[in-house]
Amino acid sequence: MKLHKRKKSSRYHGRGMGSNGHGSRKNWKKSGHRGGIGMAGTGKRADHKKTLVLNLYGNNYFGKQGVTSRKTQRDTRQRINVGDIEVHLGKYGKKSGNGYEVKLEEYKILGSGEVKNKLFVKCLEISQSAKEKIEKAGGSVEVAQVKEIKTPVVTNPKHERKAGKKE
Repeated sequence: MKLHKRKKSSRYHGRGMGSNGHGSRKNWKKSGHRGGIGMAGTGKRADHKKTLVLNLYGNNYFGKQGVTSRKTQRDTRQRINVGDIEVHLGKYGKKSGNGYEVKLEEYKILGSGEVKNKLFVKCLEISQSAKEKIEKAGGSVEVAQVKEIKTPVVTNPKHERKAGKKE
């Protein structure tokens, strides 16, 4: 006796769109464009798991991190112009007998702007033009002495012994 078996496509006809016995269509597919397993597909340009990543790992997951080369380090010294000091004398200066005493020991003072009041300035560094403007207005400048740290020359005693011997 010959058995007649219907094709699978006709047997599962109407049992979920295109499921053919695999439940929903997504169940029979592999990961496809969803990115694979775990953190796969979460690269710089991928949006696949962005909300998951941001919630779990925070905002520092994407982008560059780490050490920049020493050549590209920015100069982080603080600077201020003479004109800015003049405009904000209440903030930077303290009224003394015949002028204003300005203590900016961590700043380098630059020469942009004009000076009308007598300023007695204490600073880390100062440009030549700023110094001239302050002294022309009757003030004075005191630059902080930067202590130079002398590194001792350490010699290797083993190296000296080897160099001293002549065999």
